[in-house]
Formats: sequence, structure tokens, C-alpha cells
Amino acid sequence: MFSRDVLRFDTDAEILRISKKLRDVVRSDLRRRGAVVAVSGGIDSTVTAALAVQSLGPERVFLLMMPERDSSQASSRRGKRLAEHLGVDYARTNIAPILEAAGCYRWRDRAFRSVFPDYGEGWRSKIVISQNLLESNRMNFFKLVVEDPQGNTLEKRLPSQAYMEIVAATNFKQRVRKMMEYFHADRLNYAVMGTPNRLEYDQGFFVKLGDGAADVKPIAHLYKTQVYALAEALDLPAELRDVEPTTDTYSLPQGQDEFYFVLPYGEMDLVLYAHDHEIPPEETGRVLGYAADQIRRVYKDIEQKRKTTRYLHMPPVLLGDMAPEATASDVSSLRM
Repeated sequence: MFSRDVLRFDTDAEILRISKKLRDVVRSDLRRRGAVVAVSGGIDSTVTAALAVQSLGPERVFLLMMPERDSSQASSRRGKRLAEHLGVDYARTNIAPILEAAGCYRWRDRAFRSVFPDYGEGWRSKIVISQNLLESNRMNFFKLVVEDPQGNTLEKRLPSQAYMEIVAATNFKQRVRKMMEYFHADRLNYAVMGTPNRLEYDQGFFVKLGDGAADVKPIAHLYKTQVYALAEALDLPAELRDVEPTTDTYSLPQGQDEFYFVLPYGEMDLVLYAHDHEIPPEETGRVLGYAADQIRRVYKDIEQKRKTTRYLHMPPVLLGDMAPEATASDVSSLRM
């Protein structure tokens, strides 16, 4: 029977299972000595780091904090607190100079100024979804929300080209971070840990070859609600486990439900579970306090996101036969 308790599970047993499996994968399958984890101060990277320590030991885990211009100072503080709590080595690298050289901020600000010509030094910004999908079948669009140096908030609809340029520029951040992770992984002969939870992984809330790239993803099978439960079971400090999900990508505070998901993570987890277990919208709505039509819209949005983000999950497409049995005559024929 579907209920709000459907995602409850044996946290201690799951920690043991993940720890053993992760240790086997890193040592036997990947043949690496330890793990690199990029930590943002959010619950997913925090729990992933704690699981890596549980599995491999603190001496074989290396944490990375990689703030840039728009990062919250609280994220770096939580990252440092996590490293100290776990007793692991870490590095803090400000990636803003790399992003500046790559044109990230220049391209992004150009797109901002195409909507708000006065946008400049001292302004802050974020992107939000235009409307509540629960209340309408109309297609969503994105708005740019800005705050000028005097604290005045303005918002306008984003043209598609400006939206794509902003997202392309901000994706730089995740790809530069991943480059740094693999540098340290190569240096230490460690594996790179991915940090998406089930909701993010399923719905394509990641950057291809950015935070979507990893050698192993220890919590991708767990709903975010379950990740929070593991944080408590792992006895992480309250200041690290009681943190609300944010994107930490734009200079204005931005919740994930403002930018991508229809509902807050606790309800979104349950609706995703209900959708995948073919729970009727009427029953899901009754449990969560929504009308059946509203749940149908969320079900439809789940299916649509899976279709539109399938590309993010795809490996490179090969256009020829890669069989290893090629003979000398086969190779010769290719040269003709």
C-alpha cells in the first residue's frame, strides 16, 4: 500500500552493503587505491564522502572544494567542516580564474544584458521556472530574476537563445570541477566518486561530462529522502545533514524546485516512486494532498524529462564495427 513511509529502509544494512560493494568496485573492478569526492556542502556529496570513508578508510579519501564567484560561502565552510569531521585530506581550489579565462562569466553576462541591458558589477541573478506545472498544462518557460546593487528585484521572460547561452556558460563550472577531480584522481591513483541521488540521476539533473561524469556513483539508486536518512545513520553533524538542497550555481539563492523539479524533493521522491510502481494518480494524490489531475501532470513531466535528457545518459555513439578480430587483410583494405 502506498504511503508516506514507503521509502523507509534499514539504513545500517544499506551502509554496510554500499561500503562493501564500493570497496570491491574500487579495488577489484577499477583497480584504484582510494576515492576523490568533490564536496559542495550539500547532502549528496556529504553522504558520498562519508560512505567512501566508511568503505575505504579516511587515509584513502581525498575531498575537493571548488568555489567560484557565485558560490555560497556557507558551502566552503561546510566542506571544511566535513573534512575535519571525517579526518580526511582535502584541497580548496578557487576555479574562478579558470572560468574567467574560458569566458564563462563573459558569455553569461552577455546573455544577461540581452535581457537586462544595465546588468553589471554588483548585480545578482538566477533562473526560475515560469509557473507552477501543478496548476496548468501549458508549457513552462524560464524567467531571469535579477537584483540590482540597490536591492531592487526585476524579472523577465528569457528568450530561448539567452537561456541556452546562460546554461552553456554555467555548465562550464561543473566541467571545470570534473577536470580538477580527475587531475587529483590521476595524481593519487584514486577513483572519482559521482554524487547524484536517484531523483537527479533519473530526471537528468546533471551536466554531461561535468557532474554527470564519474567512475562510480554510490547513491544513484537512493531517493534524496533516503540520502538524508543515511546522513543521520552515519552520525554526521546536524550542521551538515540539516541543509536544504540548492543549486549553488547562481549568485541569488536558488532551490532545485525553482529551477527544475515540480515539487520539493520529499514529495518529488514519493511521486517518482509512485509513478515507477504504477500507483494510480488518485491514490498518490490522496496520500500527498493533491488532486489526481495535478499528479497526472507530474507523472507526465517525469516521462518528458526522461525523454529530453536521454542524451545525457548516452555513451558516445560509434558508427562502425569495433570487433577485435580484424585481420591484416581487413586493415589493408581500410587503407585502399
